[in-house]
Amino acid sequence: MKQNIALVMGGYSGEHDISIASGNQVFGQLDHSKYNVYKIIVEREGWQWQSGEWGAGGVWVDGERKAVDKTDFSVEDRCGKVHFDLAFIIIHGNPGENGVLQGYFDMLGIRYTTCGFYTSALTFNKGYCNPVVKSFGVVKVARSVLLYKEPAERKLDELMGDMGYPVFVKPAAGGSSVATTKVKSREQLLPAIREALTEDRQVLVEEAIEGREFDCGVFRTADGKKLVFPITEIIPKGGHEFFDYEAKYQGFSDEVTPAVVDEAIADHIQKVSSRLYDLLGCAGIVRFDYIYSTREQELYFLEVNTIPGQSAESIVPKQARAMGISPAELYEMSIQAALRG
Repeated sequence: MKQNIALVMGGYSGEHDISIASGNQVFGQLDHSKYNVYKIIVEREGWQWQSGEWGAGGVWVDGERKAVDKTDFSVEDRCGKVHFDLAFIIIHGNPGENGVLQGYFDMLGIRYTTCGFYTSALTFNKGYCNPVVKSFGVVKVARSVLLYKEPAERKLDELMGDMGYPVFVKPAAGGSSVATTKVKSREQLLPAIREALTEDRQVLVEEAIEGREFDCGVFRTADGKKLVFPITEIIPKGGHEFFDYEAKYQGFSDEVTPAVVDEAIADHIQKVSSRLYDLLGCAGIVRFDYIYSTREQELYFLEVNTIPGQSAESIVPKQARAMGISPAELYEMSIQAALRG
């Protein structure tokens, strides 16, 4: 009998459309001869199952949307009520990456493909996660200040202390560099904080470390084997100074996989990523982001993405392909690891 997989996408944040793109990519790669896959669209207006059918040439054609029963996370199709064996969560941001859905599925006894609720909640908030990562002593973390509201103009210099400029101002709980600004002067600081507050109730003002940006994916298989993927270097272009939203999704960056870098640096990044995966209690496919300071020759932790992008051009699928693992194989491994706990 086929197992029922809920492919959960969408979400409440500015990453909604990216999540839909990732979800559709995953949907196209799953083995539909083995699983009944249901697209579940999570939005503030409601949770809905995107029905549809296979058309000519094996192309999926979306049909009407039907409500999800949130009391037991079920849907009604032509054969009756459908319960799920697994939730494949592909929501970037709230409520999929911050632990909310994980807690909900835990209460319902439904397995899922991501980190647990505690790890998800911790890692999603950079203001909380960064001090924890720093305490491990395995990688450096930039200095930062966590704000809970807009500061008074007269308090800005006190806020900055001896950090100096430039700094990055970003939502503490957010992704895809939405509402993130590189601030180069005092005059730019308050407007940047206000913009970040439109996306989240907490804002991180973080020391800018100049250097090369690297990403590394990690995954633990059903049999306990840990895969540490080849690292990727992110090189912004077209006038973009950092890996902002446009650089990520509109082609203003080169993502070189495997990164052309000294083998010792690549090995260090992979070892740190593997260690953080364990120390943070991660599960599923996770991506760690860093800046390597060329001046200090030190690695700095940026953030951890517990539900990294899975569109055709996303970083982790590229890293997996560099290891000889196709997206279809990666997602099958993810399902099996989640089903086996």
